[in-house]
Amino acid sequence: EQERLGGVNLLAEQESQELQEKVSSIKNDQSDLLAAIAKLREAIDSLNTEGRQRLLAAYSVVNENFQKLFVQLFGGGKANLKFTDESDPLQAGLELMVSPPGKKLQKLSLLSGGEKALASLALIFSTFINKTLPICILDEVDAPLDEGNVEKFCELLKEASNKSNNRFLVVTHNKITMGFMNKLYGITMIEPGSSKVVSVNLDEAESVYAAE
Repeated sequence: EQERLGGVNLLAEQESQELQEKVSSIKNDQSDLLAAIAKLREAIDSLNTEGRQRLLAAYSVVNENFQKLFVQLFGGGKANLKFTDESDPLQAGLELMVSPPGKKLQKLSLLSGGEKALASLALIFSTFINKTLPICILDEVDAPLDEGNVEKFCELLKEASNKSNNRFLVVTHNKITMGFMNKLYGITMIEPGSSKVVSVNLDEAESVYAAE
C-alpha cells in the first residue's frame, strides 16, 4: 500500500494553508471588485440621469431659439429640432426639420445650398444667444449666401452680439459683411513669402468721418 502511494510530501499541509490563503485573498479581491463595479454603475446611472435632464433643458431652449431665428431669417415658415431616438436622448442624434415659406416640412438635407446655410446659421446662433462665450469664430459662413441673405446674417450677428455680449471673429471675403464689423484685420503679401497684418478700426473711422 505504501509503495502504491509513492513518495510522501511532508510540506503538503503547509502548501495547503498557503493555497487557502491565496483563495481567501482572491475572494476578498473579488468582493472589493464587485462592490466597486456596483458603485461605478450607480455613479453612471446618476450621471446619465443628470446629463439627460441638462440635455433636455438645453435642447428646449435651443429649439425655441432655433424656431424664432428660422422664421426671422426666412421671413416665415417653421422649423424645429428632433431627436433621432427620443427614448434615449443621450445616445440620439439631432435632425433639423424645416419648412421654408411655401414648402412642406422636410429634413435639412433636402433643401438647396443657400437654404441649408441659412437654416444652419439659425441653429448656430440659437446656441450663441443665451450663452456667454469668450469668443465665437465663424469661418466664411456667409460664402453660400446671396446679398439679401448676407444682410440678414449680419443683422442676426449684430443682434446676437448685443444680447449675449459675445465677441465674434468672422472670417469672410464678403464686402457687405466687412461693412458690419467693428474692426477689420487683413492679411496682405507685399513681397512673395512675406505676409503682413493690416488692421482698421471702423468705429474710430466712422467717428472721425462724422466729426469732419
